[in-house]
Amino acid sequence: MRIDVHHLTRVEGHGNIVVEIDEGGHLARCSLEIVEAPRFFEVLLCGRPYSQATHIASRICGICAVTHATTSLLAVEKALAVTISNQTKRLRKINLLAEILDSHILHAYMLVAPDLLGAPSVIPLARSHREVVLRALRMKKLAGDLCAAIGGRHTHPVSMLVGGFSHLPSLDELESLRARFEQMTTDVDDTVELFQALRLPAFERETEYLALHREDDYAFMGGEIISSDGGRWSPESYPEITNEFMVPHSTAKHTRHRRESYMVGALARFNLNHAQLHPRALSAASALNLRAPCTNPYMNTVAQIVEIAHCTEKIKALLDEILQEGIHAEPPVASSTSSGEGVGASEAPRGTLYHHYRIEDGIITWANCIIPTNQNLANIEADMRSLVPMRLERKPAELRLDLEMLVRAYDPCISCSTHLVDLRYPRSKGQRS
Repeated sequence: MRIDVHHLTRVEGHGNIVVEIDEGGHLARCSLEIVEAPRFFEVLLCGRPYSQATHIASRICGICAVTHATTSLLAVEKALAVTISNQTKRLRKINLLAEILDSHILHAYMLVAPDLLGAPSVIPLARSHREVVLRALRMKKLAGDLCAAIGGRHTHPVSMLVGGFSHLPSLDELESLRARFEQMTTDVDDTVELFQALRLPAFERETEYLALHREDDYAFMGGEIISSDGGRWSPESYPEITNEFMVPHSTAKHTRHRRESYMVGALARFNLNHAQLHPRALSAASALNLRAPCTNPYMNTVAQIVEIAHCTEKIKALLDEILQEGIHAEPPVASSTSSGEGVGASEAPRGTLYHHYRIEDGIITWANCIIPTNQNLANIEADMRSLVPMRLERKPAELRLDLEMLVRAYDPCISCSTHLVDLRYPRSKGQRS
């Protein structure tokens, strides 16, 4: 039997799924081929003034633009010893959390929910479950509006600068958004209730989980790298953690740490940092039967819903702090040097993101970006190698759906198309095609 998929549609490019079962029923090949030409963003950064890095980096992804911009700024500011104000820290964190919300809502409602509700895509879902889709759009718009208020626009923010902001939101804008977030609490509760009633495939495979960690917060910005297998490292140690390597069937690099692969993203963050979650998020996890450690990759979507509850509450708290203290005009903090080297680390919706720059006389001379999707590719393949033999007795349509849902569970920048896998079974004698 051969499963041959051309192409997996992704925001970043194209990929193929190739699975081969020999006549003895053994798995002979199982790979996720990434065939898109490399985009070389690191080269685009080199030779540019450091002030342009955040705007270039945000173009790496239209979904995670804020996270790339934020991580780029962290790297530059580390290299140039720039210390930002508490107001800038709060605004950046709110912006990043809003993008996490936006992306998780998109994934859970528009890429995963159609499978669980028996719809081929979100378009017919809007007819069969109108309120579900309207809720998703309502929540997503609020997250986008908050990003636009702080970053100047939702996708590819323009007001975030090294050391601060070129434009600040008004208190009236933030007060209006705060009131809308209070109203969104009901939508978050309804989201938890919706997914309580939906069943994800049962599948377990132990792996290593990696994420940023802070003792004082559920880490999305900064902190140290921790592993479910034990150990703590500074972000500067990321090359020893990610260990990027090439594989023959992919133009995207794979990574590994202590095992053949590891997982990053919402489930990894939950497994490692659940103690730092907001109480409402912990209640959501309990209602959704998500407990650490969880080794079912399909539950990554459930972990995203838990993070939706967490981010909503944290945004409300941070907005309250700003509204109480006011917005103060402050010029971006200047650097006392024009040369240095720095690593920035943040949690993107899909996992830990690293930006690493070397700057000489104000010009970026070397850059390295480690993307969450790349870190998950080897783990997706390992899951597929474990899953396929367990599902060989299923009907073709059922196995195809299981594989589609497995890839989608990682949220690896896949397009909204739900038909990812072209699964073909060998015909039996006398069977018509």
